[in-house]
Amino acid sequence: MSNKEVKAALKSARDAIRNKEYKEALKHCKAVLKQEKNNYNAWVFIGLAATELEQPDQAQSAYKKAAELEPGQLLAWQGLANLYEKSNQADVKENLFNVYQKLLELYESTDTQKWCEVCVKLVELYHQEKKYLEVARTWHKLIQIKQEEGAGNAELHQLWKRLIQLLPDSTQNQDNETQQLLLTSFEHAVNSADMVPSEDHEKLYKNFIQCLSKFPHETARLKKACDDMMVLYPTMSYPLEVRCLHFIQSGSFTEEALRCCCRLMEMDSSSSPGLIGLGIKFLQEKKYEEAVKRLTEGLQQTSQCQAAWYYLAEAQMKMHKHKEAVISCNRGNYPVAERSGNINNDPVLLALKGQAYMNKGLIAQASKVAQQLVLSHPHLAEAHALEGLIYYTQKNYQQAERSFQRAIERKAETAEYHHYLGLTYWFMGEEIRKDKTKALTQFLKAAKLDSYMGSVFCYLGHYYRDVAGDKSRARGCYKKAFELDRTDGEAGAAAVDLSVELGDTVFLQAALRADPKDSNCWESLGEAYLSRGGYTTALKSFMKASELNPESIYSIYKAASIEQILGKYKDAIAEYQQILKKSKEYVPALKGLGECYLMMARAALADYLDGRVLDYVEQALEYFTRLHRPDVSCLWKLLGDACTIVHVISSSRVNVKVLGSLLGQNKGKQMLKKSELLSLGGRCYGRALKLMSSPNTWCDLGINYYRQAQHLTAANSDTNEISELLEKSLQCLKKAVRLDSKNHLYWNALGVVACCSGVGNYALAQHSFIKSVQAEQINVVAWTNLGVLYLATENIQQAHEAFKVAQSLEPSYLMCWIGQALIAEAVGSYETMDLFRHTTELSMHTEGAKGYAHWVCSTLQDKTNRETELYRYNIVQMNAIPAAHVVLSKYTERIQNDVSAFTMLGYLNEHLQLTKQATNAYQRAVSLLKNSEDKEKYNTSMQNYGRSLCAIGQYDKAIQAYMSTPLTELDSIVGVALAYFKKGLLQDSIKAYETALSLAESEQDKAHILTALAIMEYKQNKVDAAKTLLFKCSLLKEPTIESLHALCALGLAKQDATLATAALKELLKHTKSKDNIYERCLITSAVYALQGRNVGVQRQASKAVHSNPDDPALWALLSRLVPLYTPQNAKGGAVAGNVAHILDLNHGKKALLHSAVNQLAIGCHSAEDERGNALKDIQKAVHLFPDDPATWAVLMGACHAENTVVYLNNTQPKKRNLEMTLVATVSAKTKEKDLSAEYIQALEVWSLCQAITGLKETGRITEAEALCTKVCCPNHPDLFLLLRQVQCKQLFQSHKELPDAILEELHKTVMSNSTSVTAWHWLAKVYQSQRMMVAAEMCYRKSLQLASQQGSWNGKLSSLLRLAMLALEICMANISNDHWPSLVQEATTEALKLFFCPLAVLLQALLQYNRKMGARETRRMLERVVYQPGYPETIVSVARWYLLRHLYAKDDYELIDALVANAKANGDTRSLELDKKLSASA
Repeated sequence: MSNKEVKAALKSARDAIRNKEYKEALKHCKAVLKQEKNNYNAWVFIGLAATELEQPDQAQSAYKKAAELEPGQLLAWQGLANLYEKSNQADVKENLFNVYQKLLELYESTDTQKWCEVCVKLVELYHQEKKYLEVARTWHKLIQIKQEEGAGNAELHQLWKRLIQLLPDSTQNQDNETQQLLLTSFEHAVNSADMVPSEDHEKLYKNFIQCLSKFPHETARLKKACDDMMVLYPTMSYPLEVRCLHFIQSGSFTEEALRCCCRLMEMDSSSSPGLIGLGIKFLQEKKYEEAVKRLTEGLQQTSQCQAAWYYLAEAQMKMHKHKEAVISCNRGNYPVAERSGNINNDPVLLALKGQAYMNKGLIAQASKVAQQLVLSHPHLAEAHALEGLIYYTQKNYQQAERSFQRAIERKAETAEYHHYLGLTYWFMGEEIRKDKTKALTQFLKAAKLDSYMGSVFCYLGHYYRDVAGDKSRARGCYKKAFELDRTDGEAGAAAVDLSVELGDTVFLQAALRADPKDSNCWESLGEAYLSRGGYTTALKSFMKASELNPESIYSIYKAASIEQILGKYKDAIAEYQQILKKSKEYVPALKGLGECYLMMARAALADYLDGRVLDYVEQALEYFTRLHRPDVSCLWKLLGDACTIVHVISSSRVNVKVLGSLLGQNKGKQMLKKSELLSLGGRCYGRALKLMSSPNTWCDLGINYYRQAQHLTAANSDTNEISELLEKSLQCLKKAVRLDSKNHLYWNALGVVACCSGVGNYALAQHSFIKSVQAEQINVVAWTNLGVLYLATENIQQAHEAFKVAQSLEPSYLMCWIGQALIAEAVGSYETMDLFRHTTELSMHTEGAKGYAHWVCSTLQDKTNRETELYRYNIVQMNAIPAAHVVLSKYTERIQNDVSAFTMLGYLNEHLQLTKQATNAYQRAVSLLKNSEDKEKYNTSMQNYGRSLCAIGQYDKAIQAYMSTPLTELDSIVGVALAYFKKGLLQDSIKAYETALSLAESEQDKAHILTALAIMEYKQNKVDAAKTLLFKCSLLKEPTIESLHALCALGLAKQDATLATAALKELLKHTKSKDNIYERCLITSAVYALQGRNVGVQRQASKAVHSNPDDPALWALLSRLVPLYTPQNAKGGAVAGNVAHILDLNHGKKALLHSAVNQLAIGCHSAEDERGNALKDIQKAVHLFPDDPATWAVLMGACHAENTVVYLNNTQPKKRNLEMTLVATVSAKTKEKDLSAEYIQALEVWSLCQAITGLKETGRITEAEALCTKVCCPNHPDLFLLLRQVQCKQLFQSHKELPDAILEELHKTVMSNSTSVTAWHWLAKVYQSQRMMVAAEMCYRKSLQLASQQGSWNGKLSSLLRLAMLALEICMANISNDHWPSLVQEATTEALKLFFCPLAVLLQALLQYNRKMGARETRRMLERVVYQPGYPETIVSVARWYLLRHLYAKDDYELIDALVANAKANGDTRSLELDKKLSASA
């Protein structure tokens, strides 16, 4: 093959490779090689084709042959590189290294770009094989090449950063050249950054410093890098943290390190390196507690700092916290240095070995070590200390002293040696043991050298407690010892004992912080608080102790006793009962229970709760008796106190059960009367005196005898027995005075007994009271008793002075004020009533209560003083009647045989309209006087009783009561006449009144009797006779208000406007402006209503309210009248009802009903106001007045209104299927109440109509028709009309044309109820459904005419609006007729004249919309409805819907957006849906 053919074959091979015909290429190449074996190109083409045919071995051989033939040519080497790069064989990488290096040689002088690409590949290969030195060298050469080519700073920066990424974090384990190359890369990268400062540069700098911190020998370089970074980033704390950690890890904490830490803490107070550094500083300053605190805080964030754990362990060792130190060493993995050679070569370790033998009790081995050390190292302090410790353990204190002294001579600053020397002196011979001064000196030195050695402070505490007697200092030492060593139980117990003894709680609180579940410590803390009077805190401590240890009776007992001291008797009883469950005969608990019940009895006695007193006394006696301790004097005294306390309670009420063991019986209980119980109390005091004679018990016994004498005197018993008891009382009290003449209480008791009526020794009494005052200067009781003595002896001036002194000593003492009131009553002072009232305000007392009630009743009986300032102040402003009633009720509860008290109580009950209570009081007075000789009092009481019986409706008993009296006085005859009248015996009543008229003397009495006779004539339908009698009354010189009221009422009842008006004029002449305001307003309003002056009715009520804004009755009346006569002002009527409810609950109950009616009238519902609406108010009224059928009827109307709103808003109804239930409820309530038949019928018919309407509107036609059919009758045309409406409902829904016969029948039905406005409205709707618009218009006009004739505002407004809506509907149908638009305008204008009607405004706007949809006036009128306040949302929603259509027609998108936002704010989904449709179509 010629040279030309070879070239042609090679060209063919090249073309075949281009066409990917590799086998063909191989043929051509092999053909060439047959001719020329060393053809370079042929071998290269073979390598390329073999590579593509996936024959790597052949390809490798071909490329290698070509490279050998021409090593300076690139193609073979490039082919080898490509081949090795594709190969996955492990042994190929070494060949690839050589190929890349050869390529670098070839490219270096020819193609720099190619050289760089190969260089990058070679570096990646080195990196994969972890040949980091070659990575660093090669990349440095790459950067050098780039620099020679003039590469930019940014490119070089990225190359240096890439080298940093290629070298691993563990470079400190590589050779030094690699480390230096890495650090050089960091320096170049940091210095070549363009953006300085920046986040990337900051991160790079942090990585540089972190890398430097890993190389201990690069300290200078690290310092410079940190300083440079601080200059660039002065707010960064990281450089300082690294430097601080470097100082800490190095173990040399110098002044520079401290400055660095302080600066770091200024920048970041929570930095862990800074905290650790401060801890090391405190450790160097021997502030070990602070050191431990700071080191611990720092290590919580940097737990890997080994050196910090070492420092922490060192500080803990200094504080003798050896366990914590071991833990710290383990946490830090701190290595124990291994000493070279044998341990026996180190004397210090030998000494420690000897101490270890001592700790294990191996004294012999320890002695050998000590002897060896003393001989071999006589100057070693540890050797002598070990020797002394052995002697101390063997109690050879003399030798121990010498050894410890030698140790101290060699190491005087070791606290442990001083401590052991002090212990040696503490236990040394008798003299030193007594003196202890030497021991104290050594202990103080040890404490000074090492303030953390707890045992030293414990022995210091022993010294101060047992030797010096300084308990306060001893407690401080014990406290310090326990704080240092929590395991030192001896120091802790001693500190607790001294704290309790000294009343200090600080240490106990500290102990509890250490162990909050220690019940003993809680008990000790409670004792400490109790000793210094902190009862509440002590109680909490004992309660906590009992929680921790429920079995501890002591804790529960102490808690109960403290509750008893604090007056929490019920809580104390519960605790005592808990103790008795665990130990039935626990004496302190039984005694505590008895004392608690006794104290509760005394408190109940002060509150006049006598029934409770007896219950508590019975309980107290039972628990005292269960103690079974007849040898305890105080127990018998407590029993005497419990028996004697009942002396003030009425004898008829005292029946107390006492255990038989107390009475000398074996079993069961016995019921004791008052006399028996008092006698038992005396015997108990006697038993107490036999066991221990005490002046206090003698005094109690004397008082007991005195109480027995008082009881026998009240029971009219034998005077000899009374005298004997009083004599015994005097002797006992004299005995008490002889035993203790300085006790003022004994002298006072003696004086009380001496001045009683059975003794009457006033001289002795005066002497006793004066001696009592001398014994105790501030003695209000004795001064008061002295005043009573002077008052009894009619020395008024001296009594006044004595009471005056008592008042100055204690102004709140009740008895001295009662004394002054009695003096004022005796001298006839006008201040008497004020003084008695003041006594009732201070506290309850029988004398003050009866005195005040007497003066209140006397003032009330005098009817001539009603207009005086004195009456208004004493009775009205001071609320005298309820106050007197309360105190007198308590008085009669205790004193049940006082006739005058029961009479006054009945009189006050009548004034408070408590008729049943008045009857009971009068009955009690009658029963007390039944066997009395004073018949006049008996007859008066019987008359009072009859009057009260008549008031509660017991007319037969009232007549019987009156007939049991002589019936000679006017009051009794009038009373029986009234009873006859109430009973229905009119003829007997008339006869009685005529008899009374013949006895009447005053004009006023005659007028009253004539008025009563007129009422009875009216009852017999004799109107003219009644009118004649009432005219007679008016002709008297002084006609009474009552007769004029009756005359006016007669005119109103008979619809006689002339008579009613004349009577009203006469009435207004004789009444004063502030008398009977409510009655006058009511009658005046009724007359105006009769005259047809509806507005005048409301104005009259409003005028009365303005004049008397604090009268709730007038507000309630206004609320009641508004919906009846001026419903256009219903909003004000609702407000009036709420005001009445706020002012007074009694009137407010009824006012809630009227308020709900007003809210229904204005259409107020829950959708507009969730809190203030008709349903809420009527629900409250139903709860307050569940027996009033009217409230249930209004509730039905409110539910119907709510359902109507729900229907309009297309939401789910909440009040379903209530119609029949509410109708049944109204019917049931009307039967329970005594109401007029006319009212009941009207209410039931209205309820039925409302229920049928509700059923009809909810689609329950069958039920509605059944109910109509059931109750329908000719007398109720309303129900018959409703039946027709129900029957026609389905016909209307079918939208079929009705036959003329049916229309005629419906017209007849309406004509049968032609005075009903709603009937004409319904007929108009019928015609409207049949498209008979003119007929519908005529019906609406007829209803408008009827409403005007009837004066019905609601009817007029409804008719006008319906008429306007009818006309508007026709206009909307685009019927061209001028009549209907003008009718809309006319009707709405008339409606707006009546009232601001939002619906009328809307109808006018819709009329304008129909006329000119796009006009500006249309938008203005609709916007007025939408945006102005005061329009209901239901009306606004309609206006919004039409306004949206108008705006879309005008393409005014700005206003559309505003309107849509308004719709969203108000939840108008209908308008929002329209907006979506219109916007989509637009």
